[in-house]
Amino acid sequence: MSLFKRSVVGEIVSHASVVMSTLLIVWLSVLLVRLLGDAAGGQIGADVVLGLAAFSTITALPVILAVSLFIAVLTTVSRSYRESEMVVWFASGLSLADWLRPVLRCAIPVAVLIAVLTLGASPWAYRQIAEYRERFEQRSDLSKVVAGQFAESEGGQRVFFAEEPTSPDQELGGVFIRINEPEWHSLVMAGSARIETQENGDRFLVLSSGHRYDLKPGEAEMRVADFERYGVRLESRSSDDPLQQARAAAEQVIKARPTLQLLEDNDNRARGQIMWRLALPLAALNLALLAVPLGVVNPRLGRSGDLLLAGLIGLLYMNLINLSRGWIGSGKLDFGVGVWLVHALMGALTAWLLYRRLRLAGPKDGGAGKGGGTGAARHQEAPGTV
Repeated sequence: MSLFKRSVVGEIVSHASVVMSTLLIVWLSVLLVRLLGDAAGGQIGADVVLGLAAFSTITALPVILAVSLFIAVLTTVSRSYRESEMVVWFASGLSLADWLRPVLRCAIPVAVLIAVLTLGASPWAYRQIAEYRERFEQRSDLSKVVAGQFAESEGGQRVFFAEEPTSPDQELGGVFIRINEPEWHSLVMAGSARIETQENGDRFLVLSSGHRYDLKPGEAEMRVADFERYGVRLESRSSDDPLQQARAAAEQVIKARPTLQLLEDNDNRARGQIMWRLALPLAALNLALLAVPLGVVNPRLGRSGDLLLAGLIGLLYMNLINLSRGWIGSGKLDFGVGVWLVHALMGALTAWLLYRRLRLAGPKDGGAGKGGGTGAARHQEAPGTV
């Protein structure tokens, strides 16, 4: 039994590591492409792309861990059937039910880790993401300009472009600004620019050696101004700390609210989010146990159908959890029912499938004991039974 446990646990951990690494690489690839696109479009700052990627990965880890565990257990069980290793275990007096204990040895630590992530780490990561975005939104249009990139604001009414600096004392090189207003269309060009902070906390974009052209649409009226130094106010220091303002705004996002605050809120939206945070650890345990009977395959037949069915059941499970969260948040489903209903249904499905596998795998003459008869009899029926 100890050899069996070590073998199963080791293979599950190995498969889970490979699956999790693959899913993380795919997730990061898609995420970085999206974030870089947002940065190029001026929706986020280029300097926070890596930070947002790291925090977004933390929020995705609970689902990635649960899926990795499910796939690892499924592939371990199915491989043992395909390569006829189950013949050895059945001949040694073991049954499919003996897989539950080593699977739980892997699933329980993963479920605890997922609980830590969903109840504490993920809300913190969502707050950091919301703070990054809120601080970027609080910045003025000109302060979002990045050298070598066009930036638009107000639906294209303002367009900014800045060149790379040509000397160490410059923050930005040549600056071009187009402003479309109802009465005037303006063009501002300057040789260089830098950001200055006054003693009272006000921030200015200071343009040097430039020109400003104002044109009145539909009329022959034009204003031209040359300047050596031209300051544009970016931000004024308010009585409230901008960082505190960003944090307060971030905590309004339901996913970013700490679990204790959700308990204090005691409304439907908060209950729906609490249900989601509690559901993922339970889902990891249920999926790991469900993978044991789903992994039973006939080595003489193809495995694509069984794996597809297992994947559909896992996808249905996660969608039902998400649907229950929405119903609880809208008041259509009571929290006391929604928090356990989907897990109970999947637990019942797991128990029924496992009972069916064990019953059909037993001897038909009834001569053996309660454990399911001889290993040879179990081997003759189990692989080919669906």
